[in-house]
Amino acid sequence: MLTTDDPQADHYLRLRRRLAEGSAADAAAALADIAREVRRTDLAMIRRAGLGHIGSDFSVIDILVTLYGAVLSVDPRAPLAPDRDRLILSKGHTAGALYAVLAQFGFFPRSALETFAEPLSPLNGHPNRTKVPGVETNTGPLGHGFPVAVGVALAHRLRGSRSRTFVVLGDGELQEGSNWEAAMTAGHHGLSALTAVVDRNRLQQGARTEETKQLEPLADKWRSFGWDVRECDGHDHGRLLAAFTGPAGDRPVCVIAHTTKGKGVSFMEDRVEWHHKVPSAEQAASAFEELAR
Repeated sequence: MLTTDDPQADHYLRLRRRLAEGSAADAAAALADIAREVRRTDLAMIRRAGLGHIGSDFSVIDILVTLYGAVLSVDPRAPLAPDRDRLILSKGHTAGALYAVLAQFGFFPRSALETFAEPLSPLNGHPNRTKVPGVETNTGPLGHGFPVAVGVALAHRLRGSRSRTFVVLGDGELQEGSNWEAAMTAGHHGLSALTAVVDRNRLQQGARTEETKQLEPLADKWRSFGWDVRECDGHDHGRLLAAFTGPAGDRPVCVIAHTTKGKGVSFMEDRVEWHHKVPSAEQAASAFEELAR
């Protein structure tokens, strides 16, 4: 098991206090800067390893940075604290994005990122809760993480805990029936401390989601299962913050975050082949240049 990077964790906790005390606009600007840094980190990881899901990572990074940077009640120095909020990355193939965010906020040393996808590295292609602090459950099989999140949220209610549960789903993942069983269960129990975040980039491995299996009208489907639905630009940190922190009711919340696969690098954006393509040296140099702006 990796261990906390104490100086980076302290920096993270100071950042959280500063963002909480400042304006929403200042918080959004700070989160945008962090997201650019995380994208550069992720790009270097994938280039070094020769594998990864860079398009999918870049799609979800703004969501993860906003949640960890300004929403979740978590402490990298105590990643198993009983009263912590939980975040489950159901789209576990974007583990690279999660690792880059966790290292950014001190859950483990950034130097460990250099081992991404190496044999016996704790940072393998899908997150492992027994090896990486901050990972709540092993994910990767599509349709698996959301049902686990519903179970976690229900357990919190039974314990009388005020902990919140967030789960990040890929939109292509919603073609799995187990997700709709989970949505129906959460709606039935009125799990108001549960938030599902859909990374709605409209692409999956090999094709567009609507060509593979039509998901629209997606918001209406969630509402029909008893969820409070909020839609926003999934790359606008201010709008994400507003969606995540809006008034709580008596229903679970679904945030449909409209995103772009490969966001931040022009030649990757909205291109299906960048689901898990590895950039060449020339492409990586061009991407780093764009991400430095």
